[in-house]
Amino acid sequence: MTQRILVTAEAAKIINQLKQEHGELMFHQSGGCCDGSAPMCFPKGELMLDDSDVYLGTIEGCEFYMNQDQFEYWKHTQITVDITHGRGASFSLEIPLGLRFIIKSRLYTEEEREHLEPTKRASEV
Repeated sequence: MTQRILVTAEAAKIINQLKQEHGELMFHQSGGCCDGSAPMCFPKGELMLDDSDVYLGTIEGCEFYMNQDQFEYWKHTQITVDITHGRGASFSLEIPLGLRFIIKSRLYTEEEREHLEPTKRASEV
């Protein structure tokens, strides 16, 4: 199966650091205010999800969700979560570290599209 969401080694290191400090985590990409389409990291369960949120998979054991409107723009791409220096304008847990999560993407190949992991609504997870 082709994974929809991946993570770089650098971002995985920060995720694991945040998990040690905050416990279980979750990610959400809304496309809304603050950092726009930047992925945001929260303690698991802190952000209320509904059927407008699409579950894409897990990174470092953390569920990753995206708003369905945003997913319509990104559904043709494999997403990789990375980290960069600089403060974002969100409430994401990495911000006090002087870092922020970012998204890198690439289009799926035809073969990868044929074997995509299925998505689910948040209520189905």
